[in-house]
Amino acid sequence: MSTGKEFPPERVREVVKEVAMLLRERGESVSVAETLYTLESRIAFAGWTQENTKNYKGPTTAIVAGLASNVRAKLGSTYTICESGTAGPTGGSTPNRTPGYVALAIATENEVFERELSTGLGGDREANMVQFAVEALGFLRDVIKGDAKL
Repeated sequence: MSTGKEFPPERVREVVKEVAMLLRERGESVSVAETLYTLESRIAFAGWTQENTKNYKGPTTAIVAGLASNVRAKLGSTYTICESGTAGPTGGSTPNRTPGYVALAIATENEVFERELSTGLGGDREANMVQFAVEALGFLRDVIKGDAKL
C-alpha cells in the first residue's frame, strides 16, 4: 500500500547525488556505521569494552567518533560516517536523549570530524530520521570538499 510519500525525499536525493559525484570524481569510498545494539557488535566494530557498556548514557560524539574510526580501519574506506541519535517519539531527560538530538562523526585516514545537533523537530521520528540523513550527508560533503572544521 502506498502512502503517497516519496522516499527518499528530494532533499536527501540531492545531497546523495552530490556526495556520489564527489566520491566518483576522486575515486574514493565511504562506509556507514550506525548505532550498535549488542555488546558483541560494539566490541567487534566500535572497540568497546565491558566498562564502556556499563558507563553508557546515550549517544555522544565520542562514541560515534570511536565507531567511525574503528569501522574505517576495518573496512579500509576513504571515509566512514557514523551517526547515533534520538529520533523519537520518546526520549529521556538529558540533552542527548531528547528527540531530535544526533551525534555525527566522519573518520578519514588522519582525522575524525565530529558534530552534534538538534533538529528542532520534536518527537516526529520520521522527520528526525530524514533530517539526520540530510545533516550527515551534508557533513560528509563538507569533509570531502575540505570545508569541515574539526
